[in-house]
Amino acid sequence: MTLDLAEVEAFRRAREDVLARIAAAAARAGRDPAEVTLVAVSKTVAAERVRAAVAAGLTVLGENRVQEGAAKVPEVPGAVWHLLGPVQANKARRAVEAFDVLEAVGSVELAERLDRIAGEVRAGRPLPVLLQVNVAGDPAKSGFDEASVEAALPVLASMANLRLDGLMTIGRLVSTPEEARPTFVALRGLAARLRTLEPRLGRALSMGMSDDYEVAVEEGATIVRVGRALFGERPRPLHSGAEG
Repeated sequence: MTLDLAEVEAFRRAREDVLARIAAAAARAGRDPAEVTLVAVSKTVAAERVRAAVAAGLTVLGENRVQEGAAKVPEVPGAVWHLLGPVQANKARRAVEAFDVLEAVGSVELAERLDRIAGEVRAGRPLPVLLQVNVAGDPAKSGFDEASVEAALPVLASMANLRLDGLMTIGRLVSTPEEARPTFVALRGLAARLRTLEPRLGRALSMGMSDDYEVAVEEGATIVRVGRALFGERPRPLHSGAEG
């Protein structure tokens, strides 16, 4: 498979720009930028372009839909794949088979299904997941609310085939990055409190997208989901997804 070298170089420059912004935001917060993982969100991007992105160093990729992502995985070697969108029950097995990390586990019922499938598909290798929490209380977003995730945590942490790496959230649509800060502060605070109750909950915080990832890093994000700043503008969906 021949790569377009000009495209690889364009992705390299875009990656360097985003990483520089992450480093600057981390410095403002007194953090090590190495703590932050950049997930390049490749939804709707053709596999040929995604291969060029991987060659440019964008080796952690994110997809919103199981079917689209699972089709790309075998066509794009050398990457780690995060599923960012919700998992429907009938696509749970394919999600477990195709993706390395599932970022949007938002119910006990889904977690139970994933736990059972992971035990069959990944015996002895717990599946890394993040718990999606709707800390903004946005009725358009799915996931646990703060009370329900706390109540469910003992059950979730006891699932032998899942590894609770941390929390993720999708914020409300806002007009300025600064308006997203309260959501990020809320997720960070919730995570700290939940870890005092359940030490098996990991420290990952997936929050921040193309418009506000710098604010998210300032507030403790360990994963930022960036698509448009790397791949350019794409058709906007009717509903906001896990990347912007």
